[in-house]
Amino acid sequence: MQQARQALTEFIDAHRPAQEAFLAELVKVPSDNPPGNCDAHGARARQLLEGLGFTVEAHKVPEEMVRASGMISATNLIVRKTFGTGGPTIALNAHGDVVPPGLGWTHDPYGAEVIDTEHGPSMVGRGVAVSKSDFATYTYALLALMQAQQQGAQFNGTVELHFTYDEETGGDIGPKYLLDQGLSKPDFAISAGFSYGITSAHNGCLHVEVTVRGKQGHAAMPHTGIDAIEAATHILQAVYGLRAQLATRKSKVPGIDCATLNVGLIKGGINTNVVPDLVTFRIDRRMIPEELGFDAEGEIRSVVEQAAAQRPGIQVSVERVILAEPLSELPGVERLIGALRAHAGEVFGTDIPVHGVPLYTDARHYTSHGVPTVLYGAGPRTLMEARGHNSDENLRLDDLNRATKVVALALADLLK
Repeated sequence: MQQARQALTEFIDAHRPAQEAFLAELVKVPSDNPPGNCDAHGARARQLLEGLGFTVEAHKVPEEMVRASGMISATNLIVRKTFGTGGPTIALNAHGDVVPPGLGWTHDPYGAEVIDTEHGPSMVGRGVAVSKSDFATYTYALLALMQAQQQGAQFNGTVELHFTYDEETGGDIGPKYLLDQGLSKPDFAISAGFSYGITSAHNGCLHVEVTVRGKQGHAAMPHTGIDAIEAATHILQAVYGLRAQLATRKSKVPGIDCATLNVGLIKGGINTNVVPDLVTFRIDRRMIPEELGFDAEGEIRSVVEQAAAQRPGIQVSVERVILAEPLSELPGVERLIGALRAHAGEVFGTDIPVHGVPLYTDARHYTSHGVPTVLYGAGPRTLMEARGHNSDENLRLDDLNRATKVVALALADLLK
């Protein structure tokens, strides 16, 4: 095993410039979602992978599914490499779609510029950390395994690269599509993450839109109408009462605090001199891992309907916009955690905690299919340090190198 370890790490160090160039090429191709026109990035990623000798399966998502997800185009990529006989199938998933750059950048968001920082050289660009970086992490970890095999190391099992394109809109036509269609049946999965912690759990997310209907009337005679804004104010008070209750639902997962609720969007009314007849508002509800399977939508619906019933003449409806279930640990995940944590601690020279995050990710689609899953990849300790979903998003290139070694060594353990 020591010989295989040496072969893996030497290959990754020797190919560091090539790996960084591979990542730069991915950053230079825009894949903003919205609008979600991602086929060009998928084509470039496929070209780069084939240039490295891989056979790439391109699974174009049917147009009607793409439109239903609010996107324009998406083609998911799978690379499969089998070693020896038997053994587990391990999927490595990263997403190539990214949020739009927005304002405030001091570098070209598609330039993949390498700058000097106090942490060493860093690459700047939209998606460089979340999560085009892990296209590079996982690709070069697999290449390193292949090189070690050529030098005599013996592995048994299959590694699959799953490069998908709709994480920013929920993942339904990304990993979920691959799994639902039976295109992959992995035993384990590692999804895009950061280097200094192993994420084994995360929050779920529910978005609902509440519509409050009243009756318009002249503002000079308010009694002739039924005021939807007044009713919505009453309903919102009840919703915020639920938020106070949720704050007491604490998670036992390190890194996750409590269940949350936020009203982030509201609109309504016709004109200043008209009794408003319609108000809509949207609620963001984050479910802690312990709420997996809990009917958070039903809870909100009950609160809204009870409050509306206290306002005669008012009608309400609650419509789901997004539902992403929480990620929680499944039996068998300890094998993934053990392999990653042992090597990450050694490579990075620090303890690597296992924790949860209050976000939601594509990883949940693997656990919903019964696949033990964690998040681990290239990047700093927090999303804020990487400036993910922010201006001047960046990746420490030393972290890319070290995370690639960790993933390759963990895969070697899992396949031995």
